[in-house]
Amino acid sequence: MRILYAIQGTGNGHLSRALDIVPLLQSRCEQLDILVSGPPADLSLPFEVRYQARGMGFLFGKKGGINFVKTFQQFNSARFVHEIRHLPVRDYDLVISDFEPVSSWACRLRSVPCVALSHQSAVLHPAAPRPKSEDPAGRAVLRHYAPSTAQYGFHFQAYAPGIATPVIRQQVRALKPTNDGHYTVYLPAFEEATLVTQLRYLSRRTRWEVFSKHSQVPATHGNVRVWPVSGPAFLDSLARAEGVLCGAGFETPAEALFLGKKLLAVPMKQQYEQQCNAAALAKMGVPIIKNLKHKSLAVVDDWLWQGQPVPVHYPDQTAAIIDRLLHEQRPAVVPSRATLA
Repeated sequence: MRILYAIQGTGNGHLSRALDIVPLLQSRCEQLDILVSGPPADLSLPFEVRYQARGMGFLFGKKGGINFVKTFQQFNSARFVHEIRHLPVRDYDLVISDFEPVSSWACRLRSVPCVALSHQSAVLHPAAPRPKSEDPAGRAVLRHYAPSTAQYGFHFQAYAPGIATPVIRQQVRALKPTNDGHYTVYLPAFEEATLVTQLRYLSRRTRWEVFSKHSQVPATHGNVRVWPVSGPAFLDSLARAEGVLCGAGFETPAEALFLGKKLLAVPMKQQYEQQCNAAALAKMGVPIIKNLKHKSLAVVDDWLWQGQPVPVHYPDQTAAIIDRLLHEQRPAVVPSRATLA
């Protein structure tokens, strides 16, 4: 069986999940081709990428949200349509998309089934938590960005059948967590200067290790150390941290929870998926703040001195999920090896 596995390259979460999913798919099919779309990511895959597309990626801003101006400036609709029309999805027995729009719309154009294997599939499930203030436009974008014919989702908790707990990559499962008292920070939608100013305002005794998408070289500002985003350095910091301050994405909060770190999240502005994630995390007991203004920093200060880790149970179900997907989508070709507990 020939499989096309298409990955959204914006951010690092989808690519991180692929580190575990790709080898499992490779071991279960005759040929696996990989497509990655979006702006250049901080994380590279140690696998051959057959198709590299521009797609419809988002660019992070510096004030807590998406930079919509630059996002629209870099989006080339003619190129996007060209990529859709020329992706040979009919050459594959199965197309699997992790919230990747080129493959999804190429399948829609040709009436080819497209299986979603993503966090976004779980976010859209009726049983998943929602923010108090609904966002119909944001929900519509999430629903139509990468259309699919079948859905398999991951979320912070298994809210319904068909929703699994997070894929925690083997690199993280192999870590031996310790606590040297520092706090790891990953807020890609904030510029370095804002992070340094606000973190130093909180406490000069707290050590912060900040990973910034907007920084090119390491720097030290008193008790705040800043590094460009780096996978190995970030994992090392995460393993040694007392707590994690990050956006309300999916992979980083999930990995922090798995490692037993106390967590505080700042959802990106005007980003519906992160608002939904924040609602789910808040329901679990994770503190959430809307921004890094002084009023919100009081919550961070309280978290520093009184916050506690939120216990979770994230067993390694990735192989079982892949086998279930292959069995249900291509039952005549791939026998089931495992079922979800």
